[in-house]
Amino acid sequence: MFIAKVVGNLWATRKHKSLEGGKLLLVKKCDGLTGKFYNEEPSLAIDINIGAGIGDIVLVMDEGSSARQILNNKIAPVRTIVCGIIDLVNSGKQTKKWH
Repeated sequence: MFIAKVVGNLWATRKHKSLEGGKLLLVKKCDGLTGKFYNEEPSLAIDINIGAGIGDIVLVMDEGSSARQILNNKIAPVRTIVCGIIDLVNSGKQTKKWH
């Protein structure tokens, strides 16, 4: 699981049946307190019913079995799924409000 910022959308005219109705988002890992990006390429994540959009700070599950459990579909071809929009990060004495 990691914190990321939604940096783009991806459109597909055809998707696997289990992904229909979901949005495909490009997410980039970032620090939850500063929003600074880590030196990694963006990842593709599915958003089924969270409603995240470009600019949102999100919680991302990056493990296929757990992602399929969230979808309640044992055969879905998915590894990375948005499982929440982050409103606030609190670490020690630091707090960052995103919404």
